[in-house]
Amino acid sequence: MNSKQLGVLGEKIALKYLKNKGYQILGKNYLPKFISGPQKGEIDIIARKKGIISFVEVKALAESGRNVFSPEDKVNFSKQKKIIKMAEFWLTEKKIPLESKWQIDVIAIRVQPDFKKAKINFFENIGF
Repeated sequence: MNSKQLGVLGEKIALKYLKNKGYQILGKNYLPKFISGPQKGEIDIIARKKGIISFVEVKALAESGRNVFSPEDKVNFSKQKKIIKMAEFWLTEKKIPLESKWQIDVIAIRVQPDFKKAKINFFENIGF
């Protein structure tokens, strides 16, 4: 399984996880059409629960004995800034005030080598 396929699998697992936790899915793979270059970014999942909009970054990693980092380690400061910018674009596009309740969440998934099991860690409101 290549990294793109692993990412697709991770997003499917994350969508199911969020739905089971009572989230309403508002969108997925959001990419503003008018941005290009280094500013470009994507929001994996946009969901809502209890009036709070969550912009969810999904990171999946195939488990192996060589893994030094966790999937969530890939959501560094620079990545968080891009997600925030994309979230603001989405809110503006949907005519939702930026002062509304929203947050950045991360779902980190470690997929077992046989791809039959996955361990999910959900980090809510990881903002600065």
